[in-house]
Amino acid sequence: MARKKKDEQQQEPPKAGGQSSQLPEQPVLNIGMVGHVDHGKTTLLERLSGKWTDTHSEELKRGITIRLGYADVTFRKCDKCEGAKAYTIREKCPVCSSDAKPLRKVSFVDAPGHESLMATMLSGATIMDGALLLVAANEQCPQPQTREHLMALQIIGVKHVIVVQNKIDLASEEQAIKNYEQVKGFLKGTVFENAPVIPISAQHRVGLDFLMQAIDEHIPTPARDKNKEPIMLVARSFDINKPGISPDKLVGGVLGGSLKQGILKVDDTIEIRPGRAVIEKNQQVWKPITTKIISLNSGGSDLVEVGPSGSIGVLTSLDPSIVKSDQLTGSVVGLPGKLPKVWTELILDVHLLNRVVGTKEELNVEPVKMSEPLMLNVNSAATAGIVIELRKNKIRCKLKRPVCADAGSRVTISRRIGRFRLIGYGEIV
Repeated sequence: MARKKKDEQQQEPPKAGGQSSQLPEQPVLNIGMVGHVDHGKTTLLERLSGKWTDTHSEELKRGITIRLGYADVTFRKCDKCEGAKAYTIREKCPVCSSDAKPLRKVSFVDAPGHESLMATMLSGATIMDGALLLVAANEQCPQPQTREHLMALQIIGVKHVIVVQNKIDLASEEQAIKNYEQVKGFLKGTVFENAPVIPISAQHRVGLDFLMQAIDEHIPTPARDKNKEPIMLVARSFDINKPGISPDKLVGGVLGGSLKQGILKVDDTIEIRPGRAVIEKNQQVWKPITTKIISLNSGGSDLVEVGPSGSIGVLTSLDPSIVKSDQLTGSVVGLPGKLPKVWTELILDVHLLNRVVGTKEELNVEPVKMSEPLMLNVNSAATAGIVIELRKNKIRCKLKRPVCADAGSRVTISRRIGRFRLIGYGEIV
């Protein structure tokens, strides 16, 4: 039976740098791992959590992250040691063998760095409370996706970023210093100008204590509102049944993501929007899905209820075929009749960037054109939109796949330039 901790309903989140005597089982915040492909995001997460998040067969074969990966880490601190060496993920201090007190349990979101998977990164960024931007010390900075990911974080509104200068074991001292200066120059003039830059070698576990100290001091636990109606953003959906399982042992589909506000409980009836596509009167329409919560998991523990913090898994009574292969990714979950509107068309108040982000050469952003296909990301959803009307600073797009969002929500806009590249953002009117 799922169990419930006494401290699960804590009213005040632990502050950055503060210790709590009893740690909630549910992680208290989401931190994203972002950056250019092959700069060490997944390796660093494995060193911190012990979990290799690239488990999809294509990810293992190609050596890159394709889907969003998740792992939970409990950060601890030794009272007897000082500075960065006091920080650890072990229950015993590796320096003096004293008990290390828990600080916070954190959910990490491993986002793909490959340029063709930018939509997945943008979808994942909406559930991040802070981010680690990985930069390889042995390469020129910024790389195209380094620039694109940083701009995406800025547009979406992620305020707390730490730059991780990884692979220092592969760079000479002069090269590492030059790379550091490039990083500082790259950040200058952005909202992340004063972000800490932490040199590490994830491969050899060097500098991880300094990184943990920076996370503790620079990424605070945000205030959450448990009293509002629950709103969950679905970032993954999947079938956990093994091939060949007997029918009597089948379980329903699982939704993974983050609860923005409110509380979800076991046995709650929930609604999923926009839902599923069905054919009515020879036309495709989208129907919301209603189902029941069978169990809840967060931080590796089964819980009877979850609040708005960290990543969560929701086991439902849905037919697994409905959720498999991330079919419901981008959906919004809540109580029946309490969810935001579903949009098949969007009118956006548009703010275009001066330069296209993610290209090696500098390209000006041209105005949006009639009938132009755009990639739009809102909440954790990615959809294609065709421009059907142009107004002054506004566009109207017909969506290939509807989205569930509040009016005023921010939407990132990408244009096909070789592949879809970030050109600006809009707000739903």
